[in-house]
Amino acid sequence: QSVSTRLKKDMIRGLGKHTHHRAPVKMLPTFVRATPDGTEKGDFLALDLGGTNFRVLHVRILEDEQRVVKMDSQICAIPQEIMLGHGEKLFDHIAACLAEFLDSHELKGQTLPLGFTFSFPCEQLDIDKSVLIRWTKGFNCSGVEGEDVVRLLREAIHRRGDYDIGSVAMVNDTVGTMMSCGYRDQSCEIGMIIGTGTNACYMEEMRNVKRVEGEDGRMCINTEWGGFGDDGSLRDIQTDFDLVVDKTSLNPGIHTYEKMISGMYLGEIARLVLVKLTEDKLLFDGQVSDALQTPGRFETRFISEIEDTGLENTQRILTELDLNWSLGDVRLVWLVCDTISTRSAQLCAAALATIANRIRNNRGLDHLKTTVGVDGTVFKKHPNFSQQLQATVRLLAPRCDITFLVSEDGSGKGAAMVTAVAQRLALHMLL
Repeated sequence: QSVSTRLKKDMIRGLGKHTHHRAPVKMLPTFVRATPDGTEKGDFLALDLGGTNFRVLHVRILEDEQRVVKMDSQICAIPQEIMLGHGEKLFDHIAACLAEFLDSHELKGQTLPLGFTFSFPCEQLDIDKSVLIRWTKGFNCSGVEGEDVVRLLREAIHRRGDYDIGSVAMVNDTVGTMMSCGYRDQSCEIGMIIGTGTNACYMEEMRNVKRVEGEDGRMCINTEWGGFGDDGSLRDIQTDFDLVVDKTSLNPGIHTYEKMISGMYLGEIARLVLVKLTEDKLLFDGQVSDALQTPGRFETRFISEIEDTGLENTQRILTELDLNWSLGDVRLVWLVCDTISTRSAQLCAAALATIANRIRNNRGLDHLKTTVGVDGTVFKKHPNFSQQLQATVRLLAPRCDITFLVSEDGSGKGAAMVTAVAQRLALHMLL
């Protein structure tokens, strides 16, 4: 409850016109102004760039069947020299791969709208205007930071001159997660990812989004809740293990909340706890192996495997880590993993409950019925994470009835759906 109350205050700071630049929870406007209503239809392209590969997809939305179908997709590699070269080369490479895809699927004659999932920190200025703040994940292309990535993509396509694209919608992967579920369930107004990282988005009332003109309707807000606690507000619940994980990470002092929740860090927290218990002679007769001493060696997937199927998995993993275990050790390791994943689920639930309660209060409802579109390996693969999360949300948001839907391809199908909704709204404005 205390964590939930703190996040509530931080969300308000993030939405404020004069407080957002100092807020740890960024609450970024996405310019997505509605969820699907079931009338969306047609053919769309989606481009998903978030790492060393990118995907191109052709997606068809079938109104009669109320489903979104991936017609074709292709994965293109991005060579190291392009990741570190000039930005123009990167966008020429993307435009070339897109051309090849359109050629091979005989789509070159059409001018299709495109949803662009670009998973790097950006400041979005409109649905089709997004400025890169900084590169992450091993990219360092010159001439892109501070520039509008949609413009760079269009310019690269125009340099080729052999095809064109229609309207473009910039899509955050969390928003794509919400939107890909929103066609199947039109009460889906929250998107959440709990995988390598964690984040959420939700539909906020425009009157509360002080940084964007206009009072009417709603807008999807990308909370960037991973940064919660970056101002020190969670210091009292961070353990010594959390502080070590933060200090030895690539971005010390940043993404405090994410480091207590997401898959990139849970295994390392577990490893540090196991080392401490061994040094205190409570595990493995006080004998720490070199493997257990190695950062990153205890993988997050081990936590899921250990909690999943009784003792055999645990025994196998401990043997692989060159540890001499007793049955008591095996049980204690299970308990460590269970404690860490439970804390993660409960912290995540505190944040989700904050959002659900906010939507309910925004709308003056006694009772809110809503759906959360979810993605991410921690939620999907861990044997009891989702039950823990749901039980805690029920406790903290008792007047919200929340359904969870696992998203299918938020950055592909979801990006197409964002584009389809933007197109529907644009046509409606013209009428």
